[in-house]
Amino acid sequence: MAKNTRQRRRQRRRAQSGAAGGAEQAQPQEKSVTQRARARQQAVRPSAQPQKSQTGSRRVPGSGFRRFVSESWAELKKVEWPTQSQVVQGTIVVIIACAIVGAYLWIADLIFKPFVRDILLTNLFLK
Repeated sequence: MAKNTRQRRRQRRRAQSGAAGGAEQAQPQEKSVTQRARARQQAVRPSAQPQKSQTGSRRVPGSGFRRFVSESWAELKKVEWPTQSQVVQGTIVVIIACAIVGAYLWIADLIFKPFVRDILLTNLFLK
């Protein structure tokens, strides 16, 4: 039954193409469909494709390092570098932050020094 409907569709298409431009156009369309199908099959089958030759260009030793350096240099050119005033300002901020943390640790050391010396260390040595 499926073949009958398929055959009817084909006959209808041939009749339509025959009315539009003759039976000569139906034949090339069918060939192009089969050619496309064959091309698709060959693209799917890896054995149908010719093997790639390994005689292509070989890597030059050291070219990877040169490429890395040139790409790194290109990226460094893209960077927006800080001005001298921005560097000075950032340095001052870091020095102030270090001074604050250092002062905090010094005060904490002064506060906990008697506690550690008198309570924790004396109990350890008495045992």
